[in-house]
Amino acid sequence: MMTVRLSANYSNEQTQLLGQIVLANFANNEGLASEGDNVWSATQSSGVALLGTAGTGNFGTLTNGALEASNVDLSKELVNMIVAQRNYQSNAQTIKTQDQILNTLVNLR
Repeated sequence: MMTVRLSANYSNEQTQLLGQIVLANFANNEGLASEGDNVWSATQSSGVALLGTAGTGNFGTLTNGALEASNVDLSKELVNMIVAQRNYQSNAQTIKTQDQILNTLVNLR
């Protein structure tokens, strides 16, 4: 079990425990309400927060001094965006061609 405690070290070499970090799990994470700036709040849909310490049960872990990298593959997303743009252009051209054909048919009378 990993217990994460916050403590303060003073210049007189005294150390004081400030608190302990706990993590929260919810029965339905999709039910959480976004408050903005990566802040979420519990709702009836999410259920009550179950509190616990890192590394126990279904709770995650905390890593000291680590920086989480972006979990988005930029090259893959850029390729997806180009494909979507080409699909859009193709559909727009199809509609334009259909419109031209209809105009030609109407003008044949």
